[in-house]
Amino acid sequence: MISYATLGAAVESVEQQFIDADLYFGHGSSNAYDEAAYLVLHTLNLPLDDLDSVWERPLSTGEQQTLAAIIKRRIDERVPAAYLTHEAWLGPYRFYVDERVIVPRSFIAELLYDEMSPWVGDAEEVNSVLDLCTGSGCLAIVAALTFENAKIDAVDLSKDALAVAARNVSDYELNDRMSLIASDMFDALKDKRYDLIISNPPYVTGESMAALPEEYLREPQMALASGNDGLDHVRTILREAPQHLNYGGLLVVEVGFNRDGVEAAFPHIPFTWAEVSAGDEVVFLITREELVAAS
Repeated sequence: MISYATLGAAVESVEQQFIDADLYFGHGSSNAYDEAAYLVLHTLNLPLDDLDSVWERPLSTGEQQTLAAIIKRRIDERVPAAYLTHEAWLGPYRFYVDERVIVPRSFIAELLYDEMSPWVGDAEEVNSVLDLCTGSGCLAIVAALTFENAKIDAVDLSKDALAVAARNVSDYELNDRMSLIASDMFDALKDKRYDLIISNPPYVTGESMAALPEEYLREPQMALASGNDGLDHVRTILREAPQHLNYGGLLVVEVGFNRDGVEAAFPHIPFTWAEVSAGDEVVFLITREELVAAS
């Protein structure tokens, strides 16, 4: 077992171990240092936002053993950090996660933080929201916190995912405003309509699925794969969304970095591409009226 004299030494050593092991980062952290700091602080039950104040903190033998065990799993099993700690963050919001759901990382959250401005004029007038392919329920919960007058439906085909979502909904005390629905896309929604539909559906292409890093293979594959071109779920959403949107309603969909593929597959649809931290190739928006006119 590697010995760490201080917490800071542990962070630096774990960072180097991660680099040497050629780990892949993309489930909450983008680099070895950030993930090392997160795992060390979380494992020792220390605040995640004040590393400097505990940098010189000595570590007991027991703490070093606890750290060694979690670091070994991260390296040997390529388990995403979020599954080791059972938590993931979207901005300021924390969610419980485990291997039943993909690790939350949707860029739609960034738009929700800003109340979908300028596409939604008044957040208080949004009365109904659908989160399609909800997974852990993270986007549905952020939507509920953003649009305080809205009822939220969160849909997923996986009952395992909905069990995780139920835990998160309860954690945020939103059971009275949120409904979790087991459904293959829109199938169970019948004639329900919404002011806003958001979706971070499966969108990984067949070629990309074959080349995924091992960390991604720990996630439910049904939440990732969407046919050869990654657009099987998008096709369903674009075809069926108009009958589930209120007049003036808005559809927001994340498609990975596949703007070119989307525009090539649907050249007649006038998508608007939102500017998020990853650029303008990731999330499109379109109104019900635009979809109907393009059909």
